[in-house]
Amino acid sequence: MEWLIVVGIIVVLAVIAGIYLWSTYNSLVTLKVRVDEAWSDITVQLKRRADFIPNLVSTVQGYATHERQVFENVTQSRAATLSAQTPAEASAAENRMQTALKSIFAVAEAYPQLQASQNFLSLQGELVDTEDKIQAARRFYNGGVREFNTKIQVFPNTLFVRRLGFTEREFFEVDEPAAIAEPPRVQF
Repeated sequence: MEWLIVVGIIVVLAVIAGIYLWSTYNSLVTLKVRVDEAWSDITVQLKRRADFIPNLVSTVQGYATHERQVFENVTQSRAATLSAQTPAEASAAENRMQTALKSIFAVAEAYPQLQASQNFLSLQGELVDTEDKIQAARRFYNGGVREFNTKIQVFPNTLFVRRLGFTEREFFEVDEPAAIAEPPRVQF
């Protein structure tokens, strides 16, 4: 009879451990999918912005043909943004893109006819909207990464989750937070 109680306790503990492992694994999979979805949202918005860049460059270039280096920097930044695969690569590309966009808008400030162009104003409005969407997607992604990484690092999860194939994810950070605090804007 005594051995039956011991076996019963062992079975109950095994069931509790199994339920804990099952629920932890499922919640980690859910968080991982949420982080992947958020990263996808970021890449969509970065691609959307990159799609505006050729139109913006050609519009500004029509007025400021001698600013070749600025246009080359914007084009290179666009290519880096499109080829970024990881948050670290996207972060570096984002820093370059912000600098390039500031340069192109600085050039635009010198041309009153460009500032009055409906095409330029429309592109600028779409770019500002896209920048806002990138920031929102970035916040959602980093929030998901925070939840996911926390779930991995808490005890007792830290004892077994890496063996299940879960590793911490990178945050989408920028070197100069002030550079992206506000989207590039030109005041007319």
